[in-house]
Amino acid sequence: MSDDNFLKEMETFFLALADKTRLRILNLMRESEVCVCFFTEVLGESQPKISRHLAYLRGAGVVSARREGKWMHYKIEMPENFYTAKILQDMLEGLKSKESMRTDYEKLVSVCCAVEIPVTIARAPKPYTLPEPNMSYQLKEEIDTFLLYSIPSGILLRCLNSAKFIYIFLYYFLQTNPMQF
Repeated sequence: MSDDNFLKEMETFFLALADKTRLRILNLMRESEVCVCFFTEVLGESQPKISRHLAYLRGAGVVSARREGKWMHYKIEMPENFYTAKILQDMLEGLKSKESMRTDYEKLVSVCCAVEIPVTIARAPKPYTLPEPNMSYQLKEEIDTFLLYSIPSGILLRCLNSAKFIYIFLYYFLQTNPMQF
């Protein structure tokens, strides 16, 4: 890569990070993909404004998108450039320590996993939806016990979808690799 291309890439990257709303958006995507409707709900901004910021992040190569029906889901893409990838990783770690960013993230988790989902996002698919496994009540209880005592709270169980993934993984793992106790 020529010096000019490198400098242009770095300039675009830093300009993408030079906005509070874009930093809040990146903070919300730090663990998984997020539907645009969740951004509008959590950040209290209009959908066009959020979409403009996401387009800017996509143009800088920091975010990628996928369509699911009429919904757009976004996730962080680590840049190929070592320096920009390191800066992005460090910046995301730094955002975790800020109270306002933690508040945004907690709001995302509560909205994502709420019993009564806000009307504005009620029809939006949650990220990474997985089918419910067909397993016995006893096996579900064993998996619940395993998860309760082996996984620190909040890491994998922040959303129901994560729990479904673990259920499915353990169900199929136990089916193919029975353990003798």
